[in-house]
Amino acid sequence: METSFGRLATEHSNPSTKNLHELSTIQMVQLMNDLDSQVPLAVARAQTQIAQAVDLAVKSISQGGRLVYIGAGASGRMAALDAGECPGTFGVTPDTVISVLPKGKAARFCVIDDPEDSDRQAREDLMEISLFKKDLVIALAASGRTPYAVGALLYAKEVGCKTVSIACNENAPLSQYGDVAVEVLTGPELLTGSTRLKAGTAQKLIVNMISTLTMTKLGKVYQNYMVDVKITNEKLLHRALRMIQEITGVCEEQAENYLQQAGGHVKTALVMILGDCSPIQAAKRLELAQGFVGKAIETHN
Repeated sequence: METSFGRLATEHSNPSTKNLHELSTIQMVQLMNDLDSQVPLAVARAQTQIAQAVDLAVKSISQGGRLVYIGAGASGRMAALDAGECPGTFGVTPDTVISVLPKGKAARFCVIDDPEDSDRQAREDLMEISLFKKDLVIALAASGRTPYAVGALLYAKEVGCKTVSIACNENAPLSQYGDVAVEVLTGPELLTGSTRLKAGTAQKLIVNMISTLTMTKLGKVYQNYMVDVKITNEKLLHRALRMIQEITGVCEEQAENYLQQAGGHVKTALVMILGDCSPIQAAKRLELAQGFVGKAIETHN
């Protein structure tokens, strides 16, 4: 890319941290915390664009597509963390929300010759996952000029996908290729150029919002409970039982009984209780309501 690194705010030296190495430990902590507190405010200025990205993701997944994050370096790893949590949290299949990181690494989360300067690598990586036009591709690059991220959106457009760009600089080259362009201006870092800090935090906040609110709009959330959670350990079992108790008002013993009848499926248990029906009827109502608990209950009322 032709963009000069000297023009990127994320690469500038922060005047307030020039004497970082001279500070006491508590002064360092306070300074870093003060800088980090600016991140949510920067994200707030991009709320409209983030909402647009959520709506694109909802449409894509509803039509059988996938939410595909792609990025190199810290940006890609922030997205990978988010994608990895979706199956357990929302009960979706592992290929509903996926992250693509550059090939050529000995370990996915260890930076070894990260080929972020290769737009061709991005094309190859997306071809490997059989990208198709119903997918939504979200490319992340703190600088907003990473060839790998730009190449990803260029290829996605060739395929016919909708695209979203996430950058931490203004008028980023990457933004030219996003149907929705999210720019969060996090400014100079505590450590000059270390975009795993404020920029990385901003990107993690954004992908958290996109995945969580997308799943909410797809019926994976009822009230403010993750009712499609997969019960894979004791902690999640107790969480499921608490959800059932708090939403319906039944006691713990009743919650256990309903959950057992529902085959460990929280949504079915909720519809059984609130819709006063059998497990089979509850499952049918959920199917007709496309998995939305509220709608499944309304069919009874």
